[in-house]
Amino acid sequence: MSPAVKYTLARLMLFLAVFAALWFVPNLSMLLKLMIAILVSAAASYFLLRNLRDDVAAQVEGAVDRRRAEKDRLRAALAGETEPGEDVPAAEAEEVHKTQA
Repeated sequence: MSPAVKYTLARLMLFLAVFAALWFVPNLSMLLKLMIAILVSAAASYFLLRNLRDDVAAQVEGAVDRRRAEKDRLRAALAGETEPGEDVPAAEAEEVHKTQA
């Protein structure tokens, strides 16, 4: 299961646990219970789900790096610096990326 799915399910379960605890509190409207559950679960997830959040960030960072490398490889191939199947040397890829930024 991907880290993003695990994190999403953990956030949802945390929200449902807080909402279930508030369900039995009398004299609160349903809307107020929902708002409290959202706020409390968001604050709790910041502390309790740190490892899952870091896993999601690492997954996103890896995807960004792969896309950037593919983009640099394609730009180099279009510029005629390499053949379409060749890898771009890291120094050239970094140079292309800096000039584009």
